[in-house]
Amino acid sequence: MQSNKVISGVIERITFVNHENGYTVAKLKSRGYFDLITIVGNLPSVNVGAIVTLKGEWKVDSKYGRQFIVSSYEEKLPATIAGIEKYLGSGLIKGIGPVNARRIVKAFKEDTLRIIEEETERLLEVEGIGPKRIEMIKAAWEEQKEVKNIMIFLQSHGVSTSYGVKIYKTYGNDSIKIVQENPYKLADDIWGIGFRTADRIAQSLGFDTKSYERIRSGIMYVLNQLSNEGHCFAYRDQLIEEADRLLEVESGPVESAIEKMLEEGSLIKDQEDALYLPVFYHSEVGVAGRIKKILETDSVFIHNDAGKLLSSIEAKNKVKYEAMQREAIQKAGSSKFTILTGGPGTGKTFTTLGMISLYKMLGAKILLAAPTGRAAKRMSEVTGMEAKTIHRLLEYKPAKGYTVNEDNPLKCDVLILDEVSMVDLILMYNLLKAVPDEAIVILVGDIDQLPSVGAGNVLRDIIDSEAVEVVRLTTIFRQARGSMIITNAHRVNQGRSLLYTGHRNRDFFFLEEQDPDRAAQLIVSLVTQRLPNYYKVDPVRDIQVLCPMLKGATGAHNINELLQEKLASKACSIKYGGTTYYIGDKVMQIKNNYDKNVFNGDIGFIEAIDREDRTITISFDDRTVKYDHTELDEIILAYASTVHKSQGSEYPIVVAPLSTQHYIMLQRNLIYTCITRAKRIFVLVGTKQAAAMAIRNNKIAKRNTMLAERIRNLELPSIVELN
Repeated sequence: MQSNKVISGVIERITFVNHENGYTVAKLKSRGYFDLITIVGNLPSVNVGAIVTLKGEWKVDSKYGRQFIVSSYEEKLPATIAGIEKYLGSGLIKGIGPVNARRIVKAFKEDTLRIIEEETERLLEVEGIGPKRIEMIKAAWEEQKEVKNIMIFLQSHGVSTSYGVKIYKTYGNDSIKIVQENPYKLADDIWGIGFRTADRIAQSLGFDTKSYERIRSGIMYVLNQLSNEGHCFAYRDQLIEEADRLLEVESGPVESAIEKMLEEGSLIKDQEDALYLPVFYHSEVGVAGRIKKILETDSVFIHNDAGKLLSSIEAKNKVKYEAMQREAIQKAGSSKFTILTGGPGTGKTFTTLGMISLYKMLGAKILLAAPTGRAAKRMSEVTGMEAKTIHRLLEYKPAKGYTVNEDNPLKCDVLILDEVSMVDLILMYNLLKAVPDEAIVILVGDIDQLPSVGAGNVLRDIIDSEAVEVVRLTTIFRQARGSMIITNAHRVNQGRSLLYTGHRNRDFFFLEEQDPDRAAQLIVSLVTQRLPNYYKVDPVRDIQVLCPMLKGATGAHNINELLQEKLASKACSIKYGGTTYYIGDKVMQIKNNYDKNVFNGDIGFIEAIDREDRTITISFDDRTVKYDHTELDEIILAYASTVHKSQGSEYPIVVAPLSTQHYIMLQRNLIYTCITRAKRIFVLVGTKQAAAMAIRNNKIAKRNTMLAERIRNLELPSIVELN
């Protein structure tokens, strides 16, 4: 193997870029070599058409053949007309795609880059370029120059182009200065840059491994990781142990940093050595306090004879409520805070409609809400009233936060919130802050589903506090008993095995397949051919694959690639990292983006791709949203998703792989949640052994939360005063 070699040439093609670490595979055209050279290495800022000088070594890969492994590189601007066109057409400059690149180079030839740099207005001479596009090109050219400087600085630390752009957008011209002073700020301020990336930069810059900045950042990282697993706090010993392992230091510096963080207020200590990030502590205390305040404040709409009113509602609407439903409606009519829970087919929706009828008869102003757009839409359809997402209800504004709050409360007498199992601690606190003290609150949800993706276990904690009225519906109604989906969901809850066979027109199917690769191909066949042909449905919009995990042959990542290959239009595309997106692709938002008003778990469809502007337009339930190419790390393909991400959604047809490969995730509430997402048809592909393992495993992972205890310890009124 030859080492310390230097080669120069033009980047002809970029085959692959990992936007998380800058790892790149590209093809280089170099004088003296007949074929294109495969180059591999950390090349986070190169673009097609760039002239580069590379240092590294040759290597023969058994699968990919001869490659040049890059250790470092320098880049020059292209000089030839063909090189300039390729460089500009690569998407480097927003506003210049392949078409405009060809036109500009045709007009200005070798002088093109000087014109863009010094006489941008002359681009008006080019067909199809107007003043607006010139401003876009001018801004993008300046930004890429600055980003290029940042990337040169960060290159040796393995920071990718997309992160370089984010750093620049966050810190502007101070980027390099801030990174040099405290690279750990990146982990605090920029989504997608975690502690490990910041730590790698810091170590390259010579930061002390025992510095307070590093230890503090590591502690914050551990607490944030725990919150992603649902925990609201860490016990002191747990935090020290996790931080020691991450930071690879002895416990002394970690303990000292914890004390300093407690002094400065970036950590809060509560009983039993529980250590909170402030946002979770204040939210937990706040939710308990708001429930207490709502319970102890009278409402003119609380009615001590709801039973009589209910009888007149039954007569008027020609309906009949079952005993437990009557109890739920009466409790909701005579209590300030009520929870209605129950599985599918038990009549939660019918009972909720009864509660609405009761309060309408009393003349109360009712507001309806749900955590997701889909859940809100479904709530609107079944009630005939407007239902909003919680974020829309609270009128979130990017610069101001929630504009409906304790100072500007909701205008309602009754608030009914559906799909509450999805609501995390912070969102519940923001909602309850906006609820007037005298309002009546009714929470509706299925306690047996998976808990919220975010921190907390709010619905279960409020029930466990025993401070509010709770009714659990258990009777499965006759019309629902014929559904194997509903029957099997309840069998799962009871720890009983699934029914795998039934009548010809059943809605639950099981296809046994032991081999994960063959199971993946079977799922592709079901989604793309068998189910759409038989049920006359759209395979993209009407069928959802729900996987226990992301990885593996039947994980969401692999199934997405297989389904995209079969279902995508391939008409127009844009590439980000290892994923190519096409018009029509089903995608999912994976972080809350308050500026765009889209949230973690929202599913949309790519409507348009503008290769000149390097943007894509995605339609969600009630709006269209534009994404710049630097924001594409916020979306993933969603032909298949994890069960956790499906909470609050219903799909006409669900196909679910379940194999013993998924043993880490096989839990009763996971398979229950998965089955209950299907409205019309559920197809399980896998093994009975895996299903049995999941049903037997009823150990609900305990989340670190003290909400139930906090609610219990408040001096709550034992009986709500009835009018």
